[in-house]
Amino acid sequence: MATVNLIDELQRPVPFSGQDVPDDDLLRACVHCGMCLPTCPTYRETGDEASSPRGRLWLMGAVAEGRLSLLDEDFGEQMYQCLNCRACEAVCPSGVQYGPLVEASRAQLEQHRSRPWWQNVLRSSVMSWPFNNVRLMRGGAVGLRLYQQIGLGSFLRKTGILRLLRLENLERMVPPIAESPISPGHDTWTPDHRLADAHLFNGCVMSSVFPDVNRATGRVLAHNGYATDVPIGQGCCGAIYSHTGMLDDARRLARANIDAFEHAGSGPVVCNAAGCGSALKEYGHLLKDDPIYADRARTFAERVVDVNELLDQQPLVPPTKTVDLTVTLQEPCHLAHAQRISAQPRSLLRQIPGLNLVEMHESSLCCGSAGIYNITRPQMADVLGDRKARNAMATGAGTVITSNPGCHMQLRTSLLRNGSEQEVEHIVTILDEAYGGKKAERWAIDAR
Repeated sequence: MATVNLIDELQRPVPFSGQDVPDDDLLRACVHCGMCLPTCPTYRETGDEASSPRGRLWLMGAVAEGRLSLLDEDFGEQMYQCLNCRACEAVCPSGVQYGPLVEASRAQLEQHRSRPWWQNVLRSSVMSWPFNNVRLMRGGAVGLRLYQQIGLGSFLRKTGILRLLRLENLERMVPPIAESPISPGHDTWTPDHRLADAHLFNGCVMSSVFPDVNRATGRVLAHNGYATDVPIGQGCCGAIYSHTGMLDDARRLARANIDAFEHAGSGPVVCNAAGCGSALKEYGHLLKDDPIYADRARTFAERVVDVNELLDQQPLVPPTKTVDLTVTLQEPCHLAHAQRISAQPRSLLRQIPGLNLVEMHESSLCCGSAGIYNITRPQMADVLGDRKARNAMATGAGTVITSNPGCHMQLRTSLLRNGSEQEVEHIVTILDEAYGGKKAERWAIDAR
């Protein structure tokens, strides 16, 4: 009898338990209407119901109700096959908050599922080294910039060493690093006619791989009356950790950022990376159970504004230069779907003299970047990247505009793989060019 009871116990489905259990009320909000199906990148590629938001919510509900085990292989596969692009949220008539549910489900998997030792080592080193200590990432960017300048990459590609080490695709993702990294506390931009103060969220990848975009952001904000600084004490936004189920790490980084921007004083927290902005705006939910930070997190989240959103609150100060380019717009998922910012980038681009905007088919369909998805699941990421590249190429535009570093790198790689010579630029660099770029930086106090 005892043996039978033990067998029953071992076969009983493992339920959600402990910290970060998916909210039952959020789960019940889904009425399984299917409106989400056409918007889901993985469903569109596979045609599999389980690979849709509706299907994944059904799986979550089955675990919550004890009909399916948390450790079921299909459950884990579907939670991580999802790109968490949030396109389903934007069209859901019931207002289902899908993002927090899939992140909580992944957190449950990380708490209860064992991984092979090599995955734990790789996950710990890749996730902890660069994002926990942004200074190390910036140091790595300095080395990578030197690597690019001396042409070492070309040599390693010709010899086949990068292919042998399976680093060829990863190396191709990184654009030329144009400037030295930005460290908080060193760069400020003060306009002649100061209308308001603003604080730039520096980020980890943005401050290291795209420091030129951050500096361009400061200049464009200054042209539009914002005295902008880069507050000390800030770090990674934590989005990478939230997306991979490491919510305690995300909360730790969130607390540090809240402290840093509270110390910096009042004024909007301006973000130029869609994924970071979405994560910052959701600190209220992330820290809702923290007795010390819950209210502060909500207040902080209300201060966060995407640079497209801020600049479009009133007409731009008229740009002084003509930019003779034909461009197309790729909409990052966490800008268009999570933050619902879609009209503003188009409005800004149309105010640039000489610029011709050509709309792209499926401009807001995920490009396959999705944090580190293009590293952990390269096959699906490449399928989506190729789809995006073909749509961009069909426009005939010479430049693809985006507002997120992951999208920037994914687009660059996908376009190259498909034989396209289209450039990829952040919207802020185009705006900066319209104001004269670095040559117009008469008001910048630059300590670098």
